Amino acid sequence: MGTFEDLEVWKRAVKLSADLYRAFAELRDYGFKDQITRAGLSVASNIGEGMERETKADKMRILGIAKSSCGELRTQVFIGIDIKYIDGEVGRRWIEETREISAMLVGLIRSLRR
Repeated sequence: MGTFEDLEVWKRAVKLSADLYRAFAELRDYGFKDQITRAGLSVASNIGEGMERETKADKMRILGIAKSSCGELRTQVFIGIDIKYIDGEVGRRWIEETREISAMLVGLIRSLRR
């Protein structure tokens, strides 16, 4: 399978997290900024952590946490759009990306079950 750094899902999660940090660099609402950037960071970090685990069960559990963080992030993007912190077009792109990352994680978890 290679390393987690070879996984497309990890690469996309890293890019999304970096995009979030850049987008909110100047936001003064530190509560929102902290929450959304940490959720994005959690997705990529948990993919890396999960794939470094020794057992399949541990890998799948941590990847499940990464998927949950995707749902948390998607929720925050919806809120950010609603309160005008996030441009609608950018937000829709991030929402779609979180959906695709979640689907990729489901596939990865299924492949580990086999």
